[in-house]
Amino acid sequence: MVVSTCTVALAELAEIRVGNQEVSRDNGSRAHRKASPAEAAAPQPHSQGSVPPSNSSCILSLDLRDNRTMAQGTGSINSDYKDWEWSDDAGERARLLQSPSVEMVPKNSASQGNGLGSTSVVGAVFIVVNAALGAGLLNFPAAFSMAGGVAAGIALQMCMLIFIIGGLVILAYCSQASNERTYQEVVWAVCGKVPGVLCEVAIAVYTFGTCIAFLIIIGDQEDKIIAALVKEPEEVGSSCWYTDRKFTISITAFLLILPLSIPKEIGFQKYASSLSVIGTWYVTAVIIIKYIWPDKELVPVEIPTSPSTWTAVFNAMPTICFGFQCHVSSVPVFNSMKQPEVKTWGAVVTAAMVIALFVYTGTGICGFLTFGAGVEQDVLMSYPSNDIPVALARAFIILCVLTSYPILHFCGRAVLEGLWLRYSGITVEEDVVRERRRRLLQTISWFLLTLLLALFIPDIGKVISVIGGLAACFIFVFPGLCLIQAKLSEIQETRAISWWAQVSYGVFMVTLGAFIFGQTTANAIFVDLTA
Repeated sequence: MVVSTCTVALAELAEIRVGNQEVSRDNGSRAHRKASPAEAAAPQPHSQGSVPPSNSSCILSLDLRDNRTMAQGTGSINSDYKDWEWSDDAGERARLLQSPSVEMVPKNSASQGNGLGSTSVVGAVFIVVNAALGAGLLNFPAAFSMAGGVAAGIALQMCMLIFIIGGLVILAYCSQASNERTYQEVVWAVCGKVPGVLCEVAIAVYTFGTCIAFLIIIGDQEDKIIAALVKEPEEVGSSCWYTDRKFTISITAFLLILPLSIPKEIGFQKYASSLSVIGTWYVTAVIIIKYIWPDKELVPVEIPTSPSTWTAVFNAMPTICFGFQCHVSSVPVFNSMKQPEVKTWGAVVTAAMVIALFVYTGTGICGFLTFGAGVEQDVLMSYPSNDIPVALARAFIILCVLTSYPILHFCGRAVLEGLWLRYSGITVEEDVVRERRRRLLQTISWFLLTLLLALFIPDIGKVISVIGGLAACFIFVFPGLCLIQAKLSEIQETRAISWWAQVSYGVFMVTLGAFIFGQTTANAIFVDLTA
């Protein structure tokens, strides 16, 4: 992710606010009752307040100090939080990697409004599309090359898309059953403490890796822009210290990214982030147009029609997972809808994923057919430096990652903060004095580590091969576990065929996700990172 993950990658960013509200510590007033099996499986009403619409979407406002309070009598799966006493105070409970186009409200605000969001079906489709699209599209031409050509790349995407959509629907179903509104909270409520902690750690690692990838992208694009400005031959390395890649990445990071990452609130980035969304679509348009009307300087290239080995197809999976990973942000999008129904949500995510499929496929096919087997991991690096439309695309990509890095860092920092407060047993009120000092330490440490790794890992493909495996966990493993646990919590006299089919589907998703994660991680460690 990304960014979402980002991943972050990324949707239109509006406001993200860290709430300063006090968290009530009166455990006597938290009378929860464990849900009956029938209640656990039944859809639960959502206690959301009204959300103001904005350009077919809503603005996300994250209260990271929500203490996971649930209304009395609300049925949910594994909702007896006394089983996890250390999780009563969530600290900065991160609404991690949520779509920046959706506003969430505390769950205890049922008294305000009718409990429904204001995002329309069309607006939800738009939000999910923008949550899926991001800088990951730069790697799709190389993924088609690794897969063995256009036919293999399209077939691989279509097969994975079935399970990608299935995972999104499962998360909506489990969100209704558990009455939780964020990805990690659904995993916590449905699967328990251990999967919940693993999920939060995975999100932190995913955001960290995506931040490294963003710094590498900045270096790639700046190399080409500087080469065009100083009119140096591309085959000749930079001769001046001020054009050196390590210097340009470092100066950009210290002057722009670090100041944007330190503040506690980052909603001021919403305007620049809107431009980054436009930039993502512009990059796709440029790559397609450059294929239809190629430059005269481009020479014919060899176009592979089959993979070099049968295992080479799997090397394209991390890029596809990284590109389509919008699952972490999908849960708050679902809960922001006017009618948060699983059937309606199925139509929303199907439409959104088909749109994303066309964008990624168009970029992948046109970029691959333009440069063939010689396409770079970052497709924009394959174009000449003096191409003005491509130079503008590079500028848009730099803007995209400059505004995406702080939000992904914010998400990672928030989940680390929450884990620290829970394990240390310190309440928010006791720790508020030291919050600023700890935030500065966390931000600077995160920033320096990602910068150092980006300087010495210049190939973005190596980073994506690692974080793509984590994206597979968000797409397959955790939704599969949630589906299995949700169905097992139902007590029925007889198990219908549909029940067994859903459990089997969940088992298959977990197995598939574990295979992709294991294969890509092993390949990244023993092939990419040791090369």
